[in-house]
Amino acid sequence: MSFEKFGFHPEIMAGIHASNYVDPTPIQEQAIPPVLAGRDVMGLAQTGTGKTAAFALPILQRLRQGQRRRVRSLVLAPTRELAEQTHDAIQTLGEKTRVSSMSIYGGVNIRSQIALLRRGVEVVVACPGRLLDHIGQGTIHFPGLEVLVLDEADQMFDMGFLPDIRRILQHLPRERQTLLFAATMPDEIRCLAREILVDPVTLQVGKTAPPATVSHAIYPVQQHLKTTLLMKLLRETQAGSVLVFARTKHRAKRLGEQLSRAGYQATSLQGDLPQSRRQAAMEGFRDGSYRILAATDIAARGIDVSRVSHVINYDIPDTAETYIHRIGRTGRASRSGDAFTLVTPEDEGMVRSIEGLLHKPLERRTLPGFDYGVPGPVWNGGSPITSAAGNWQAQKKPKYLFFGAKGKSHRERKPFFRH
Repeated sequence: MSFEKFGFHPEIMAGIHASNYVDPTPIQEQAIPPVLAGRDVMGLAQTGTGKTAAFALPILQRLRQGQRRRVRSLVLAPTRELAEQTHDAIQTLGEKTRVSSMSIYGGVNIRSQIALLRRGVEVVVACPGRLLDHIGQGTIHFPGLEVLVLDEADQMFDMGFLPDIRRILQHLPRERQTLLFAATMPDEIRCLAREILVDPVTLQVGKTAPPATVSHAIYPVQQHLKTTLLMKLLRETQAGSVLVFARTKHRAKRLGEQLSRAGYQATSLQGDLPQSRRQAAMEGFRDGSYRILAATDIAARGIDVSRVSHVINYDIPDTAETYIHRIGRTGRASRSGDAFTLVTPEDEGMVRSIEGLLHKPLERRTLPGFDYGVPGPVWNGGSPITSAAGNWQAQKKPKYLFFGAKGKSHRERKPFFRH
């Protein structure tokens, strides 16, 4: 099936050709007809399946006629990166239509956003938090809203945006077309869909499964040797662009710094970065200025770099579904990809969960010449003795962090380390 069969206006077809689209993907083939018909849609599709064009093209077709310079379509996205990526796609696809769009997210000056809103736009792609700021200040209004899109709705739920979404819905007209897309469908999102969708067309493209073009391997290793193993793995692997996942933003930042000091073209993407540096990291990874990007799950949401050759899980993810999302960023566009995961003895339970989802065992690998016997830190009278790996810095006593909320507290022993 070709895009011509959808009956798009020549201005829309020009954007399709400019984006180098040839044939519609399965989600586009299934979603575009009902969206064009004005139906509500609930789509279950993984990141990277082409769902942005699945809703953007019909919206552009609709908005090319009618009133201009008022918000007629609102797209909610969980992260700044995804909002900007969606905005860029809409601009490219709609370049010949003269439909105007903008993105709204935190971390940048709100005044420039207010100026654009006063000038008037038809499409707004927004993160919930900053959008609520505009609603509260009275700088955005939705009397003419025709289409609402909730993109990556499950990720917005994971990030705690569900209450914000419900607040935003109170300011939108009830008579509208609503499109909801997610990679997974937890009960809370399914409940929200029942509340806001009217007689929806339900679509599901594929199951929660990795691309067939990705090969998997796990590398058992002790926690204190992870970074050393990662460095050796990178040295001995013929890789293009590499995405390294870490569990926390602090670890992602540290990995980016360590890899950079080791001579790699590397950077990190995590929540503490100002927006200008986040954009620089993303653009550098896309254009090849950075070969390696260390990131957290939340920061990496929205990354769409087709030439990622390897995904390396420095830390194993918390769920088997997250594993699928992570490695789905390689093996795209019919290219082959590799997914490596560093696992400690404590990770075996999650390894079994991932294998159950994949319906096959993960290949265990060891690196020839790597010394897996290097001892870890040894505590002696409250101070760690630096191991042969040189990864630990001695300190007088263990460092304790105390956290408290509503009378509850717990303490966590966190010896400072550099590995």
